[in-house]
Amino acid sequence: MRIVFMGTPDFSVPCLDALIKDGNEIAGVFTQPDKPKGRGYTMTPPPVKVLALEKGIEVYQPKTLRDEAALELVRSLAPEMIVVVAYGKILPAEILDLPAYGCINIHASLLPEYRGSSPIQQAVLDGKKETGVTAMYMDEGIDTGDMLMKAVLPVGENETADELHDRLSLAGAELIVKVVHAAQDGTLVREKQDDSKSSHAGMLTKEMSKIDFTRPSSEVHNKVRGLNSWPSASAELCGKRIKIHRTKIAQGGGKPGQVISLTPLIVACGDGAVEIVELQPEGKKKMDAKAFINGLHGAKAGELFFC
Repeated sequence: MRIVFMGTPDFSVPCLDALIKDGNEIAGVFTQPDKPKGRGYTMTPPPVKVLALEKGIEVYQPKTLRDEAALELVRSLAPEMIVVVAYGKILPAEILDLPAYGCINIHASLLPEYRGSSPIQQAVLDGKKETGVTAMYMDEGIDTGDMLMKAVLPVGENETADELHDRLSLAGAELIVKVVHAAQDGTLVREKQDDSKSSHAGMLTKEMSKIDFTRPSSEVHNKVRGLNSWPSASAELCGKRIKIHRTKIAQGGGKPGQVISLTPLIVACGDGAVEIVELQPEGKKKMDAKAFINGLHGAKAGELFFC
C-alpha cells in the first residue's frame, strides 16, 4: 500500500514503524514544525520526523493543510491511503477525499467514548477498568467517523496515564497493520458511531493539578495517575508545592489531607486514604516517599497536612 503518514508525538511512532516494517511504501510523512525545547530553547524535531529521517523518508512540515499548496503537495504524492495518528492538525475535505482507500485515524479510546485531545488521561481520571484504540475513517468532525476495528486493553489499578499511553501506542501499531491488510482484501466493515453514547476528553491544563483531599481516596488516586506525567497532581505541605507522581489506595482515615502515617507515607482523604509512593518537592528531583520523610527531620504523623 502506498501511504502518506501524518503524525507528530511519541504515540505516533510505533504506528509509522509498524507500517514500514510491514512493507508498505511510505510516500511521505507529514508532521508538526520543529519547536524550541529546554532551557536553551533548542529547535527540536518531533519524534515522528526523527524516525522518518532515519528510514530515509521525505518529511513535510507545513504550517497548515488548508491551502492550495498543501492540497497539491498531498495530491502529488498519490497516496492510496492516508494514515493519521495524533497529527495535531485538521484535514480539510479536499484531502480527506483524495486517497482511494480513505483517510484512516488511530484514536486512543473506544469510540464514541472520549473523543478529543486527551482520551488516555481522561480514561484514567475516570477510573476506567478498560480502554483501547479505535481505527476509523476520518470525516470533517472531531473523531466522529465510521469505526473499523478496535483493540481493548485493561487498565491497571496503579497504572499511570504515561504507562497506559505506551501500551496503547503499541496496540495502535498492531491495529493499523490489520486495517491496511483488510482494506487491501476488501474486508473492512464500517460501523457508524452512536453519538448519544459519545463523550469528550478536553485539553489538560495546569489548573487541573491541585488535589482536593476532601474527595474520596479513589478520586485522589485516579487524579495522580491520570495527570502523570503532565501537568502532574500537586498539593502543598508546609507552604511548599509538591508534585505527587504515584500513589496507592491505603487503609485509614482522619481529617482530609492529614498525614496519618510516615512509614509508609499515608494521607487521609474524604473517604479512605492514599499512600504517596513517589513525589517531587518544589525545586528538586523526583524521589520516593522514604527519602522525602528522611528530609523532614523528626516530623510526626498527625501534625502534617497536605492541602
